[in-house]
Amino acid sequence: MSAPSASTRLGIKIVLALAVVIAGAAAVILRLRPVAAVEAVTAGEAIDARPGSVTVVEEYAQQLRSEIGGRVLHRDFNLDPGKTVRRDDVLAQLDPGDLLLGMEQKRINTAAARASFAADHSREMALDAARSDLANAERLNKLGSLSETDLEKARRAVKGLEQELELARIEHKKTLDTQDTDLKLDQRKLEKMTIRSPLDGTVSLVFAHPGDLIAAEAPVATLITTNKVVEGKVSEEDFAGVAVGQEARVTFLPYGDQVFQGKVAKILPTADPETQRHLVHIDVRVDGSHPLVPGINGEVIIIVGRRPARTVVPRRAVFELDGKCVFVVHNGVVEARKVGVGYVWARGAEILSGLEPGETVIVDELENFRPGDKVRIRELPSDVEGR
Repeated sequence: MSAPSASTRLGIKIVLALAVVIAGAAAVILRLRPVAAVEAVTAGEAIDARPGSVTVVEEYAQQLRSEIGGRVLHRDFNLDPGKTVRRDDVLAQLDPGDLLLGMEQKRINTAAARASFAADHSREMALDAARSDLANAERLNKLGSLSETDLEKARRAVKGLEQELELARIEHKKTLDTQDTDLKLDQRKLEKMTIRSPLDGTVSLVFAHPGDLIAAEAPVATLITTNKVVEGKVSEEDFAGVAVGQEARVTFLPYGDQVFQGKVAKILPTADPETQRHLVHIDVRVDGSHPLVPGINGEVIIIVGRRPARTVVPRRAVFELDGKCVFVVHNGVVEARKVGVGYVWARGAEILSGLEPGETVIVDELENFRPGDKVRIRELPSDVEGR
């Protein structure tokens, strides 16, 4: 066989060079294609979740008032905004000086009255004399020396003195009982002059200070309970199906993306007067590093239903384009696909029609893609949360 001619060798070199150039150009073009972040369509659990907002509020606030008037003492004054108090802690003391003097005077009067009643035997002696007279009258009447009229008079005298003695005893007891009751009432006043906390909570506002002369029922301070309530607000259209005991997931703005598990503890019978949104109380499990501070806000997702789903996608993959759509990548080409959507929750969406398991959908930067775009793909692990 003869060696290839120079012209033939040249032609082969040209063809090889063109192939390299074409392959390089193809590689450059391929590298210039945008990268689409995609996730695979999978089966999973779909959840029916209703969104709402939450605010942490104190369970209730209570105004502390003094039941009686008096001057606030420096002694035992324990009111300071932000101070934590326990039920029955002494928070303030009123000056009891005048009341104690009055009580001492009443004790003296009671003792004197009791001694006076014990020493007075005049009625008993008069009754004894009358009974002796009656006995003598009965003896004389039997002898015929005293008429029945005089005998009856002697009997009435004894009866009258017996009644008089009994009434005196009743009056003496009433007098002593009244004085004892007055002392008990003063003792109650004395106890009320020590102002105690009615609850476990925190001092919010202080209105009276040592040296102040306050009137009865005057406000002394405002206390807020230690217990905090996570109050949720759910719109009218999302409220259907919400019930006590349902699972809830809560996030608070100060704590970023941290998700706290909870449940619906109470459904209030009234709506928020300003927004007309329905009010619910959420029992949220938090730890010491994430305290429930009154005033912090956040969001809640209430789970009202669950079911197995043949196809689920990340919620962020679904967009509006004359209906619900997703971008499907098939053989490197973007396709806008209309889909039927079922349950939607924080992280995912149930697809009822339009997708098959195993297909891939774009999940990030959807605004950068159009139907027919040729793309490279970067497949991400599925992050659809159905639990």
